[in-house]
Amino acid sequence: MPETSSSTDYLQSLFGLSGRLAVVIGGTGKLGGALADALAGAGATILIAGRDEPAGEEAVARIRAAGGAAEFRSLDATRREDHQALIGELRREGRRCDILVNAAGVNSATPFLDISDEEWERIFDVNLRAVQRACQEFGRWMIDSGGGAIINIASLSAIVPLSRVFTYSASKAAVLNLTLNLAREWAPFGVRVNALSPGFFPAEQNRKVLTPDRQSSILTHTPMGRFGEPQELAGAALLLASEQAGRFITGINLVVDGGFMAQTI
Repeated sequence: MPETSSSTDYLQSLFGLSGRLAVVIGGTGKLGGALADALAGAGATILIAGRDEPAGEEAVARIRAAGGAAEFRSLDATRREDHQALIGELRREGRRCDILVNAAGVNSATPFLDISDEEWERIFDVNLRAVQRACQEFGRWMIDSGGGAIINIASLSAIVPLSRVFTYSASKAAVLNLTLNLAREWAPFGVRVNALSPGFFPAEQNRKVLTPDRQSSILTHTPMGRFGEPQELAGAALLLASEQAGRFITGINLVVDGGFMAQTI
């Protein structure tokens, strides 16, 4: 059945993000890029923030080619001063951040007894402390501005223990706990904080972990029998970002995993 004007208007009223600015930290990656594309498709202006300028400009060009609005700003997510500098720039430009997506992340397949202190600290610095710093700086700004939506990218491994990714799992479990606490604390200020936990979506950060035997094990345990495609995170992201469809949603962990969590024996 063809989409009618009234149904289009209704969907736009629920999920439309026209006039909103979405800062996507880690938008140069495969999953972060897919989230940026989804928000841009709903009308938001996207600010890709990251260290990889060529990848960032490529993401911007992709969004613009699809008819969206986007720009890139250099930012090291682990540096608080970078967050403060970006916010200062946006304030001076008379803008506000309506949506923040924390999608930067790193992984490692190191056996637990071989994990060095340096590796542990590096992964926690990117996966947790960067989220903490971004939430503090952008969250303070959102509170002062009257509200906003924060989406922290957690992981299936934050909920169930997965072998070979010990440090990653611990860091993402902390991200999930941080998300729930911020949702509780900031709800009175109109700032919604939610987590989005992808199941198994092959990307650069987990490619070394996805050996053939592990892939077989994952697919056997996934009722849908396949890996996720990055664009399949779009609907979840739009729900959590929307001021209308998601306005009573805060403090949740939205899992997109092809049924992995539903499988037992």
